[in-house]
Amino acid sequence: MNTPQRSLFTAGGLPLLIGSLPVGDPLVALQEWILTATPQIPIWPQLPTNPYEHMLHQFAEGLPGVVEESIETSDSRIYYDTEAVGFEEAQLAFYEEYLQTVEDPQLLLSSRFAVSHQRARGIYTLTDAAPDFASPVAIKGQITGPFTMLTGVHDKADRLGYYNPIIRDIVVKGLAMKAAWQGLFLHKQSGLPALVFIDEPALAGLGSSAFISIAAEDIQADINEVTAAIHSVGALAGVHVCANTQWDILLGSDIDILSFDAYGYFDRLALLNEQLHSYLDQGRILAWGIVPTSDHEAIEKESCSSLVTLWEEQAGQLCRPGRNLTGILRQTLITPSCGTGSLPPALARKVLDLTRDVSITLRGKYLP
Repeated sequence: MNTPQRSLFTAGGLPLLIGSLPVGDPLVALQEWILTATPQIPIWPQLPTNPYEHMLHQFAEGLPGVVEESIETSDSRIYYDTEAVGFEEAQLAFYEEYLQTVEDPQLLLSSRFAVSHQRARGIYTLTDAAPDFASPVAIKGQITGPFTMLTGVHDKADRLGYYNPIIRDIVVKGLAMKAAWQGLFLHKQSGLPALVFIDEPALAGLGSSAFISIAAEDIQADINEVTAAIHSVGALAGVHVCANTQWDILLGSDIDILSFDAYGYFDRLALLNEQLHSYLDQGRILAWGIVPTSDHEAIEKESCSSLVTLWEEQAGQLCRPGRNLTGILRQTLITPSCGTGSLPPALARKVLDLTRDVSITLRGKYLP
Protein backbone atom coordinates (compact mmCIF):
# COMPACT_ATOMS: atom_id res chain seq x y z
CA MET A 1 0.00 0.00 0.00
CA ASN A 2 1.33 3.43 -0.94
CA THR A 3 0.79 5.89 1.91
CA PRO A 4 -0.03 9.41 0.64
CA GLN A 5 1.58 12.53 2.04
CA ARG A 6 -0.18 13.60 5.20
CA SER A 7 -2.04 16.90 5.01
CA LEU A 8 -0.15 19.99 5.99
CA PHE A 9 -2.15 21.75 8.67
CA THR A 10 -1.31 24.53 11.10
CA ALA A 11 -3.45 24.78 14.23
CA GLY A 12 -2.69 28.45 14.88
CA GLY A 13 -5.06 28.84 17.82
CA LEU A 14 -8.13 28.21 15.65
CA PRO A 15 -11.44 27.18 17.26
CA LEU A 16 -12.74 23.64 16.86
CA LEU A 17 -15.71 21.68 18.19
CA ILE A 18 -15.76 18.14 19.54
CA GLY A 19 -18.86 16.59 17.95
CA SER A 20 -22.29 16.40 19.54
CA LEU A 21 -24.83 19.22 19.60
CA PRO A 22 -28.30 19.48 21.22
CA VAL A 23 -30.03 19.89 17.86
CA GLY A 24 -32.24 17.53 15.88
CA ASP A 25 -31.66 18.85 12.35
CA PRO A 26 -28.12 18.50 10.93
CA LEU A 27 -28.57 21.44 8.56
CA VAL A 28 -29.61 23.71 11.43
CA ALA A 29 -26.68 22.40 13.47
CA LEU A 30 -24.27 23.19 10.65
CA GLN A 31 -25.59 26.55 9.49
CA GLU A 32 -26.73 28.12 12.76
CA TRP A 33 -24.25 26.57 15.19
CA ILE A 34 -21.06 25.19 13.67
CA LEU A 35 -20.41 27.71 10.91
CA THR A 36 -21.09 30.66 13.20
CA ALA A 37 -18.57 29.43 15.78
CA THR A 38 -15.88 27.53 13.87
CA PRO A 39 -16.06 28.43 10.16
CA GLN A 40 -12.34 27.74 9.64
CA ILE A 41 -12.65 24.05 10.63
CA PRO A 42 -16.26 22.92 10.26
CA ILE A 43 -17.18 19.56 11.72
CA TRP A 44 -20.01 17.20 10.97
CA PRO A 45 -22.58 17.34 13.79
CA GLN A 46 -23.33 14.27 15.85
CA LEU A 47 -26.97 14.44 16.92
CA PRO A 48 -27.68 12.08 19.84
CA THR A 49 -31.40 12.76 19.51
CA ASN A 50 -31.15 10.15 16.73
CA PRO A 51 -30.81 6.68 18.36
CA TYR A 52 -28.68 5.50 15.44
CA GLU A 53 -26.11 8.16 16.36
CA HIS A 54 -25.55 6.97 19.92
CA MET A 55 -21.86 6.30 20.55
CA LEU A 56 -21.96 2.49 20.41
CA HIS A 57 -24.48 2.18 17.58
CA GLN A 58 -23.18 4.83 15.22
CA PHE A 59 -20.22 2.86 13.86
CA ALA A 60 -21.40 -0.71 14.52
CA GLU A 61 -22.95 -1.45 11.13
CA GLY A 62 -21.02 -3.94 9.05
CA LEU A 63 -19.10 -5.43 11.99
CA PRO A 64 -19.69 -9.22 12.11
CA GLY A 65 -20.47 -10.56 15.55
CA VAL A 66 -21.84 -7.22 16.80
CA VAL A 67 -25.60 -7.56 17.28
CA GLU A 68 -28.05 -4.67 17.59
CA GLU A 69 -31.63 -4.99 18.79
CA SER A 70 -34.54 -2.53 19.02
CA ILE A 71 -32.35 0.48 18.22
CA GLU A 72 -35.31 2.85 17.98
CA THR A 73 -36.84 1.88 21.33
CA SER A 74 -36.02 2.35 25.00
CA ASP A 75 -35.07 -1.35 25.03
CA SER A 76 -32.22 -0.73 22.60
CA ARG A 77 -29.40 -3.23 23.03
CA ILE A 78 -25.99 -3.90 21.49
CA TYR A 79 -23.86 -6.94 22.27
CA TYR A 80 -21.50 -9.36 20.59
CA ASP A 81 -22.13 -12.98 19.69
CA THR A 82 -19.49 -15.06 17.87
CA GLU A 83 -21.53 -18.26 18.10
CA ALA A 84 -24.50 -17.12 16.04
CA VAL A 85 -25.38 -18.98 12.84
CA GLY A 86 -23.55 -17.48 9.88
CA PHE A 87 -20.86 -15.71 11.92
CA GLU A 88 -17.90 -17.50 10.31
CA GLU A 89 -19.10 -16.66 6.79
CA ALA A 90 -19.68 -13.03 7.79
CA GLN A 91 -16.24 -12.90 9.40
CA LEU A 92 -14.58 -14.20 6.25
CA ALA A 93 -16.38 -11.66 4.05
CA PHE A 94 -15.35 -8.89 6.45
CA TYR A 95 -11.66 -9.78 6.30
CA GLU A 96 -11.71 -10.16 2.52
CA GLU A 97 -13.08 -6.64 2.16
CA TYR A 98 -10.71 -5.33 4.82
CA LEU A 99 -7.67 -6.65 2.93
CA GLN A 100 -8.94 -5.19 -0.35
CA THR A 101 -9.36 -1.71 1.16
CA VAL A 102 -5.98 -1.85 2.88
CA GLU A 103 -4.41 -2.62 -0.51
CA ASP A 104 -6.41 0.10 -2.30
CA PRO A 105 -7.92 2.72 0.07
CA GLN A 106 -9.92 4.23 -2.81
CA LEU A 107 -12.20 1.19 -2.53
CA LEU A 108 -13.29 2.47 0.89
CA LEU A 109 -15.71 4.88 -0.73
CA SER A 110 -17.98 2.05 -1.92
CA SER A 111 -17.22 -0.47 0.81
CA ARG A 112 -18.98 -1.75 3.94
CA PHE A 113 -16.83 0.72 5.87
CA ALA A 114 -18.73 3.73 4.50
CA VAL A 115 -20.97 5.16 7.21
CA SER A 116 -24.61 5.35 6.13
CA HIS A 117 -26.87 8.39 6.06
CA GLN A 118 -29.00 6.76 8.75
CA ARG A 119 -26.04 6.59 11.16
CA ALA A 120 -24.41 9.94 10.43
CA ARG A 121 -26.62 12.40 8.58
CA GLY A 122 -24.25 15.18 9.58
CA ILE A 123 -21.36 13.91 7.44
CA TYR A 124 -23.42 14.23 4.27
CA THR A 125 -24.92 17.56 5.34
CA LEU A 126 -21.39 18.86 5.88
CA THR A 127 -19.97 17.71 2.56
CA ASP A 128 -23.02 18.90 0.62
CA ALA A 129 -22.45 22.38 2.04
CA ALA A 130 -18.67 22.39 1.56
CA PRO A 131 -18.67 24.42 -1.70
CA ASP A 132 -20.30 27.33 0.17
CA PHE A 133 -17.83 27.51 3.08
CA ALA A 134 -16.39 31.02 3.37
CA SER A 135 -12.88 30.59 4.75
CA PRO A 136 -12.14 26.96 5.60
CA VAL A 137 -8.65 25.61 6.27
CA ALA A 138 -9.62 22.04 7.23
CA ILE A 139 -12.60 19.78 7.90
CA LYS A 140 -13.16 17.47 10.88
CA GLY A 141 -14.79 14.12 11.52
CA GLN A 142 -14.93 11.87 14.55
CA ILE A 143 -15.41 8.21 15.37
CA THR A 144 -15.94 6.10 18.48
CA GLY A 145 -12.58 4.75 19.63
CA PRO A 146 -11.77 1.05 19.88
CA PHE A 147 -11.31 1.01 23.66
CA THR A 148 -14.65 2.73 24.23
CA MET A 149 -16.43 0.42 21.78
CA LEU A 150 -14.86 -2.74 23.14
CA THR A 151 -15.54 -1.91 26.78
CA GLY A 152 -19.08 -0.75 26.00
CA VAL A 153 -20.12 -3.89 24.11
CA HIS A 154 -20.53 -7.13 26.11
CA ASP A 155 -21.69 -10.63 25.31
CA LYS A 156 -24.81 -12.22 26.76
CA ALA A 157 -22.82 -13.27 29.84
CA ASP A 158 -21.73 -9.64 30.32
CA ARG A 159 -18.09 -10.23 29.31
CA LEU A 160 -16.36 -7.22 27.77
CA GLY A 161 -15.72 -7.35 24.04
CA TYR A 162 -12.17 -6.26 24.78
CA TYR A 163 -11.38 -9.64 26.28
CA ASN A 164 -12.59 -11.59 23.25
CA PRO A 165 -9.65 -11.62 20.77
CA ILE A 166 -11.92 -12.32 17.79
CA ILE A 167 -14.23 -9.39 18.52
CA ARG A 168 -11.34 -7.13 19.48
CA ASP A 169 -9.62 -7.66 16.13
CA ILE A 170 -12.85 -7.14 14.17
CA VAL A 171 -13.75 -3.95 16.04
CA VAL A 172 -10.27 -2.43 15.84
CA LYS A 173 -9.92 -3.15 12.13
CA GLY A 174 -13.51 -2.14 11.39
CA LEU A 175 -13.19 1.19 13.17
CA ALA A 176 -9.81 1.77 11.55
CA MET A 177 -11.32 1.42 8.09
CA LYS A 178 -14.37 3.52 8.99
CA ALA A 179 -12.03 6.24 10.24
CA ALA A 180 -10.01 6.00 7.01
CA TRP A 181 -13.23 6.19 5.00
CA GLN A 182 -14.12 9.41 6.82
CA GLY A 183 -10.75 10.98 6.16
CA LEU A 184 -10.90 10.05 2.47
CA PHE A 185 -14.56 10.99 2.00
CA LEU A 186 -14.26 14.35 3.76
CA HIS A 187 -11.19 15.31 1.76
CA LYS A 188 -12.60 14.12 -1.57
CA GLN A 189 -15.86 16.00 -1.09
CA SER A 190 -14.37 19.24 0.24
CA GLY A 191 -10.81 19.43 -1.08
CA LEU A 192 -9.70 20.33 2.46
CA PRO A 193 -7.23 18.68 4.83
CA ALA A 194 -9.18 16.22 6.95
CA LEU A 195 -8.85 15.74 10.71
CA VAL A 196 -10.39 12.58 12.18
CA PHE A 197 -10.72 12.39 15.97
CA ILE A 198 -10.93 9.08 17.79
CA ASP A 199 -13.32 9.64 20.72
CA GLU A 200 -12.23 7.63 23.77
CA PRO A 201 -14.27 8.64 26.84
CA ALA A 202 -13.81 5.16 28.34
CA LEU A 203 -10.08 5.81 28.74
CA ALA A 204 -11.08 7.85 31.80
CA GLY A 205 -11.74 4.52 33.51
CA LEU A 206 -8.16 3.28 33.31
CA GLY A 207 -6.89 2.23 36.70
CA SER A 208 -10.29 1.03 37.89
CA SER A 209 -10.86 -2.57 38.89
CA ALA A 210 -12.88 -3.21 35.72
CA PHE A 211 -9.83 -2.63 33.51
CA ILE A 212 -7.05 -3.74 35.83
CA SER A 213 -5.83 -6.50 33.51
CA ILE A 214 -5.68 -4.36 30.36
CA ALA A 215 -2.14 -3.43 29.36
CA ALA A 216 -1.28 0.11 28.34
CA GLU A 217 0.73 -1.22 25.39
CA ASP A 218 -2.35 -2.99 24.03
CA ILE A 219 -4.46 0.16 24.25
CA GLN A 220 -1.74 2.12 22.49
CA ALA A 221 -1.40 -0.55 19.79
CA ASP A 222 -5.13 -0.33 18.99
CA ILE A 223 -5.00 3.48 18.88
CA ASN A 224 -1.99 3.27 16.57
CA GLU A 225 -3.76 0.84 14.25
CA VAL A 226 -6.67 3.25 13.80
CA THR A 227 -4.22 6.15 13.46
CA ALA A 228 -2.25 4.32 10.76
CA ALA A 229 -5.45 3.81 8.77
CA ILE A 230 -6.26 7.54 9.03
CA HIS A 231 -2.73 8.39 7.93
CA SER A 232 -3.04 5.98 4.99
CA VAL A 233 -5.52 8.34 3.31
CA GLY A 234 -3.50 11.48 4.07
CA ALA A 235 -5.61 12.68 7.01
CA LEU A 236 -4.50 13.71 10.49
CA ALA A 237 -5.52 11.68 13.55
CA GLY A 238 -6.59 13.03 16.92
CA VAL A 239 -7.73 11.40 20.14
CA HIS A 240 -10.27 13.03 22.44
CA VAL A 241 -10.61 12.12 26.12
CA CYS A 242 -13.05 14.16 28.19
CA ALA A 243 -11.62 13.42 31.65
CA ASN A 244 -8.37 12.26 33.21
CA THR A 245 -6.51 9.24 31.89
CA GLN A 246 -3.03 7.76 31.57
CA TRP A 247 -1.82 10.52 29.30
CA ASP A 248 1.53 8.87 28.59
CA ILE A 249 -0.31 6.26 26.48
CA LEU A 250 -1.52 8.97 24.12
CA LEU A 251 1.55 11.21 24.22
CA GLY A 252 3.62 8.19 23.22
CA SER A 253 1.25 7.08 20.45
CA ASP A 254 1.32 7.99 16.76
CA ILE A 255 -1.50 10.55 16.90
CA ASP A 256 -1.16 14.11 15.57
CA ILE A 257 -3.61 15.85 17.92
CA LEU A 258 -4.35 15.30 21.61
CA SER A 259 -7.76 16.66 22.62
CA PHE A 260 -8.22 17.01 26.38
CA ASP A 261 -10.34 18.69 29.04
CA ALA A 262 -7.97 21.48 30.03
CA TYR A 263 -10.61 23.20 32.16
CA GLY A 264 -10.90 20.26 34.53
CA TYR A 265 -7.71 18.25 34.14
CA PHE A 266 -4.82 20.36 32.87
CA ASP A 267 -2.93 19.89 36.14
CA ARG A 268 -2.93 16.10 35.63
CA LEU A 269 -1.59 16.34 32.09
CA ALA A 270 0.98 18.96 33.09
CA LEU A 271 2.61 16.44 35.42
CA LEU A 272 4.05 14.82 32.28
CA ASN A 273 6.04 17.95 31.48
CA GLU A 274 8.92 16.37 29.61
CA GLN A 275 6.66 14.08 27.60
CA LEU A 276 4.53 17.07 26.66
CA HIS A 277 7.60 18.93 25.43
CA SER A 278 8.72 15.90 23.46
CA TYR A 279 5.25 15.71 21.90
CA LEU A 280 5.33 19.39 20.95
CA ASP A 281 8.91 19.15 19.71
CA GLN A 282 7.62 16.77 17.04
CA GLY A 283 5.29 19.49 15.75
CA ARG A 284 2.19 17.84 17.10
CA ILE A 285 -0.94 19.64 18.31
CA LEU A 286 -2.87 20.12 21.54
CA ALA A 287 -6.64 20.59 21.24
CA TRP A 288 -6.99 22.65 24.41
CA GLY A 289 -10.44 22.06 25.95
CA ILE A 290 -10.46 25.35 27.83
CA VAL A 291 -14.24 25.94 27.67
CA PRO A 292 -16.14 23.93 30.31
CA THR A 293 -19.02 21.67 29.28
CA SER A 294 -19.67 19.31 32.20
CA ASP A 295 -20.56 21.87 34.92
CA HIS A 296 -23.52 24.16 34.23
CA GLU A 297 -22.43 26.66 36.88
CA ALA A 298 -18.95 26.84 35.40
CA ILE A 299 -20.36 27.56 31.93
CA GLU A 300 -22.57 30.31 33.32
CA LYS A 301 -19.83 32.02 35.34
CA GLU A 302 -16.98 31.94 32.83
CA SER A 303 -16.35 34.68 30.28
CA CYS A 304 -14.03 35.09 27.34
CA SER A 305 -11.70 37.18 29.52
CA SER A 306 -11.54 34.63 32.34
CA LEU A 307 -10.85 31.76 29.96
CA VAL A 308 -8.16 33.68 28.09
CA THR A 309 -6.47 34.31 31.44
CA LEU A 310 -6.82 30.63 32.33
CA TRP A 311 -5.24 29.54 29.04
CA GLU A 312 -2.34 31.94 29.59
CA GLU A 313 -1.79 30.57 33.09
CA GLN A 314 -1.89 26.97 31.88
CA ALA A 315 0.21 27.49 28.77
CA GLY A 316 2.66 29.52 30.83
CA GLN A 317 3.50 26.33 32.71
CA LEU A 318 4.80 24.86 29.44
CA CYS A 319 7.00 27.83 28.55
CA ARG A 320 10.76 27.30 28.48
CA PRO A 321 13.64 28.72 26.42
CA GLY A 322 12.61 28.36 22.80
CA ARG A 323 8.94 27.81 23.62
CA ASN A 324 6.82 30.86 24.54
CA LEU A 325 3.08 31.49 24.52
CA THR A 326 3.12 32.40 20.82
CA GLY A 327 4.83 29.14 19.94
CA ILE A 328 2.44 27.12 22.08
CA LEU A 329 -0.59 28.81 20.53
CA ARG A 330 0.69 27.94 17.05
CA GLN A 331 0.36 24.28 18.08
CA THR A 332 -2.99 24.73 19.82
CA LEU A 333 -6.62 24.39 18.81
CA ILE A 334 -9.12 26.07 21.14
CA THR A 335 -11.98 23.70 21.93
CA PRO A 336 -14.74 22.95 24.42
CA SER A 337 -13.77 20.32 26.97
CA CYS A 338 -16.27 17.89 25.41
CA GLY A 339 -19.32 17.79 23.15
CA THR A 340 -22.43 19.80 23.99
CA GLY A 341 -25.11 17.28 23.00
CA SER A 342 -26.34 16.78 26.57
CA LEU A 343 -26.50 20.49 27.46
CA PRO A 344 -29.54 22.76 27.38
CA PRO A 345 -29.40 24.70 24.08
CA ALA A 346 -28.74 28.06 25.76
CA LEU A 347 -25.68 26.72 27.59
CA ALA A 348 -24.48 24.87 24.51
CA ARG A 349 -24.72 28.11 22.54
CA LYS A 350 -22.63 29.89 25.15
CA VAL A 351 -19.98 27.16 24.95
CA LEU A 352 -19.72 27.63 21.20
CA ASP A 353 -19.60 31.43 21.49
CA LEU A 354 -16.87 31.23 24.13
CA THR A 355 -14.84 28.83 22.00
CA ARG A 356 -14.96 31.25 19.09
CA ASP A 357 -14.28 34.36 21.19
CA VAL A 358 -11.37 32.88 23.18
CA SER A 359 -9.75 31.83 19.92
CA ILE A 360 -10.20 35.25 18.34
CA THR A 361 -8.82 36.99 21.41
CA LEU A 362 -5.75 34.76 21.76
CA ARG A 363 -4.94 34.90 18.08
CA GLY A 364 -5.28 38.66 18.07
CA LYS A 365 -2.94 38.96 21.06
CA TYR A 366 -0.24 36.43 20.15
CA LEU A 367 -0.59 35.80 16.41
CA PRO A 368 -1.44 39.23 14.93
